[in-house]
Amino acid sequence: MSTKSIKSYAKINISLRIVNKREDGYHELDSVMVPIELHDSIIISTLKNSGDNFVTVDDFSNGLVHYNLATEGINALANKYGFSTKFRVYIHKVIPMQAGLGGGSSNAAFTMKAVNQMLKLNATDEELIDMAKTFGADIPFFVKCAPARCHGIGDIMEPIEIKNNYSVLIVKPQSGCSTKEVFAIADKKEYKYVDVDTVVKALKEGDDDLLAESIGNSLEEAACSLVPEIKQIKDTLKAAGFKIVLMSGSGSTVFVLSTDSSLVKKVAKSLEDKYFVEVTKVIKK
Repeated sequence: MSTKSIKSYAKINISLRIVNKREDGYHELDSVMVPIELHDSIIISTLKNSGDNFVTVDDFSNGLVHYNLATEGINALANKYGFSTKFRVYIHKVIPMQAGLGGGSSNAAFTMKAVNQMLKLNATDEELIDMAKTFGADIPFFVKCAPARCHGIGDIMEPIEIKNNYSVLIVKPQSGCSTKEVFAIADKKEYKYVDVDTVVKALKEGDDDLLAESIGNSLEEAACSLVPEIKQIKDTLKAAGFKIVLMSGSGSTVFVLSTDSSLVKKVAKSLEDKYFVEVTKVIKK
């Protein structure tokens, strides 16, 4: 039996624009996604004399969860490469669910990468991405896990540069957002335009004023209609002195980007009794 321990990182959307809805139900997006150091921990082991994979997720806010996209990731690899090896996957959750931080998608991608290494399948990143996009729009991003502008359903990625070293303040209300519900509400109105070109330029040049003016999320209004606390948290963070404040993904997490780490820590401490709060950093590699 072989065992591997890995970190499964979260992401934030520094901007998210919905371009249109496709006939297959997916949405064409134009989004800036970056990994952050906040992560789940995964222990994956091969099993002997087992007819199935066992994936266990501990999320103490929702009790034990016995299904995770990691299962889909292992099955996709087995179907393509024809191996019969079974795995036990234990996922210690830190990334909250229904948060817009990509926790489940990350677990799937990092499990696939671990199995690829453990069985020496030699699958390329591109091959993993082709498999991953069939069962999750955010999973391809986590295969490379580097700052990118993501097009299509999230599977077409171009690397971006981030000049500043940002601290990230994560604030999530108790209520989460169902991705399906948020998109369904957003589809009933005209999608908010987001100038992603300018967001990419501001990140590359380290122009925080320009970044603050340009960021946006086409799903934010829809998510706020489900969880009004999202707007309250945004207002609180802006009143605390932060300029770069946005909801990530389909919510309900609100994040701050700041180069003032002392202010980030101070505000985090003031909010931690009321919300899920984490202080982390952008991964720039």
